[in-house]
Amino acid sequence: MRLTRAAVLARAKAAALDGVRRLNCWGSRLTDISICRDLPNIEVITFSVNGISDLEPLNQCQNLSELYLRKNNIASLNELFYLKNLPRLRVLWLSENPCCGSDPHRYRMTVLRNLPSLQKLDNQAVTEEELSQALVDGEEIMAPPARRNVENGCPESTESSAAESTTETESELLNFSLEETNKIREELGMKPVPRDKFSSFSPRETDCNRKKRNNVLNAILLLMKELDAESLEIIQQTVGRRLQALRKKELQEE
Repeated sequence: MRLTRAAVLARAKAAALDGVRRLNCWGSRLTDISICRDLPNIEVITFSVNGISDLEPLNQCQNLSELYLRKNNIASLNELFYLKNLPRLRVLWLSENPCCGSDPHRYRMTVLRNLPSLQKLDNQAVTEEELSQALVDGEEIMAPPARRNVENGCPESTESSAAESTTETESELLNFSLEETNKIREELGMKPVPRDKFSSFSPRETDCNRKKRNNVLNAILLLMKELDAESLEIIQQTVGRRLQALRKKELQEE
């Protein structure tokens, strides 16, 4: 799915693309973020839980300071080539992508060697010792990733891979747990939920319903971060009416 100009303006509550400072598109089934080339003043981007594989459009975001890309379809660490010239990038969350591989040390060292200005990687503070070690253990990325072509020289169709990543994303969105909930809250700067406070569900509920409710709950928590005082008051009033209706229904059933 392509991120459109209209969607960016709506989510950022901005009148023009050059006025967008923060953009939250978590869990939006995105595969194409070309519109980012037209966001010169963007500072914080949340693209976690999508199907993004190409970071080239972010190369133009010179004011970007925080970038959240957890759980996407980024296959190669060579995609970091497009982030190397972002002078203000300080926070990157890239974990749970194919590019992370099976060697977490090599992955972290390679990221830090190519992005030495990072202060936090995958929600873990970067130390001076790590930056020094990255010069030894990390691989320097000198070129962007090669894009595969079919034998006749035409660009390889991405329709199939996009569909696959979208299907995978939909599956992931329905598979929340306490750990997943707290990762989302950390991205939002919120405190983690203690295990004993995590939402419990009736044993009569099916796994499908449980996952769906968990999905909705996390989406609400995520969106509330973007709302202003007036919008939150509307939500508070709506929640109050909903609670009254549910209590009334319970009394009637008794």
